[in-house]
Amino acid sequence: MSGRFITFEGTEGSGKTTQIGRLAARLGEAGWCTRVLREPGTTPIGEEIRHTLKHSPSNHAMTPETELLLMNASRAQLVREIIRPALAAGEIILSDRFYDSTTAYQGYGRGLDLGLVQKVIDFAVGDTRPHLTIYLKVSPEVSAARLASRQAKLPFIRDRIEVADQQFFARAARGFEAVAAAEPQRVRVLEASGTADEVGAQVWELVQSVLPPR
Repeated sequence: MSGRFITFEGTEGSGKTTQIGRLAARLGEAGWCTRVLREPGTTPIGEEIRHTLKHSPSNHAMTPETELLLMNASRAQLVREIIRPALAAGEIILSDRFYDSTTAYQGYGRGLDLGLVQKVIDFAVGDTRPHLTIYLKVSPEVSAARLASRQAKLPFIRDRIEVADQQFFARAARGFEAVAAAEPQRVRVLEASGTADEVGAQVWELVQSVLPPR
């Protein structure tokens, strides 16, 4: 039995981590073997790349091109080391971001050529594609407020992507909208400014539609 690959996308503060945690618990209670991933990262190599991309004190001069290649280096490792074997074993994979974030952040956000971005993505993932992508959509105001709240509650760790200006995040949001419009069968848009319970109920309804028969 082949598994299912479900990705969550959205701008900062859209609630991806919360909803993935809730969904993983619900799937586990229902008896599904579930694996949670994050991008960039998850594998040992990917976590080192994540630190370089997001938190290293030496990454101030990183160019958009370098960012694109590092993101997809981490992704290429993740696909081959974890995703493909897990799908072959029949697992349900939940990923906090995948290649749509690269289209939105490095393509639209950083202004890189979208055709080139797609070629790099295609090289990194091959034919490994999500069965379902849930785009959690929030307004820029909700995104900024949630990000500020999160930063206030946790010990400060510099994240070079999170500290980008609002124009960058506005461009990235337009990127997610474009991706959703181009692939409406795969990418399902959920208004995510409601309560966690409200959003979670909608997530569960979508996920049930792609779970394999037992």
